[in-house]
Amino acid sequence: MAEQGFESNEDYEFQVRCLLESPTRGIRTLNVEGDGERRKTAFATALAHALGIGQVLYHDFTDRKPPLPAVILPPSKDEMGREEPPIDPLDTIVSEACAQSEGDPIVLILDQLQAADFREHIRIHRLASNAYWEVRDGRYEANPHHLLLFLISEDPLYHALQKASFRVWVSRLSEREVIYRPDQFGLEADTQPLFDAFTHLFRALGTTPTFSEFAHILSDLQCHVRTSEHLRLVLYGRAEGMDRLRLASEELVDPLEDLIGIAHQMLVTEHIELS
Repeated sequence: MAEQGFESNEDYEFQVRCLLESPTRGIRTLNVEGDGERRKTAFATALAHALGIGQVLYHDFTDRKPPLPAVILPPSKDEMGREEPPIDPLDTIVSEACAQSEGDPIVLILDQLQAADFREHIRIHRLASNAYWEVRDGRYEANPHHLLLFLISEDPLYHALQKASFRVWVSRLSEREVIYRPDQFGLEADTQPLFDAFTHLFRALGTTPTFSEFAHILSDLQCHVRTSEHLRLVLYGRAEGMDRLRLASEELVDPLEDLIGIAHQMLVTEHIELS
C-alpha cells in the first residue's frame, strides 16, 4: 500500500483477510472509519490498487460538481411530452460498477457518506445485502465475486448498513511503536545510541514516524539540523500526524536536547555520509 500512496506503521493484513475470505451472501463491504480525515480516502484508494484491482470507481457525496459522464445522453420525454430529470451521479456510478462487475473485478468507493440523504443509505444497504441497484424502472445486478464496496463516512453508518460491512479504523497518526535499527538505514552499529534517543523521543511523543518519514528525518539531521528547534521543525515537517503543540511542550525539551547532543557527539553527519 505504501507504493500506492498510503504508508502506516499499522498492519492491516488481518482485517483485509477477514473482509476477503469470510463467507458472505452479498457484496463484500468495508467501512473505513478513523480520525484521519482524507487519510481514510487515501487508505481506501491504496488498498484497492494494492489488491491488484485495475478498475476503481469513486463517488464523493460532498462533490457538488461531479465530473461529466463519458457519454451525455439527450433528455428523454414521456408520451405526454414531459422531460425526465437527468440520472443522478450516484445512480450512474453504481450502475456502472454493477455492470462492469459481471466481467471484471472492481472496487466502488463511496466517500463522505454522512452528506448523503438517508434514503441513499437504505439503497446502499440493499446493494450490499442483495447485490442489485435499482434506477427508476431498471435493475442492475452485481457480481458478488467481483465487486468490492468501500464506504467512508465521518459519522457512524446507518445501523443495518454497518451490520452488512466489516469495519476498519484508520488513525491520523501511527499508534503502533516501531523500533528502528541502524542497519535498516545503512548505518554502522556504533550509531545505536542515536537510535535509542529517537526511540525515547518517539515514546514521549506517543507516535512513531513511518520508515520513509524516519529516513527523511535522518537525512535532515545530517544536512540541516543543528539545534533542538531545528529538530522540532523537521519532525513536524516530515512526519504526518505530529502534534505541533506537543512538540513545543516543556516535557519534550530534555529528550530533544539529549538527541541533539548525541548527534553532535557521535558526528552523525560523518556516519551518514560514509554510508
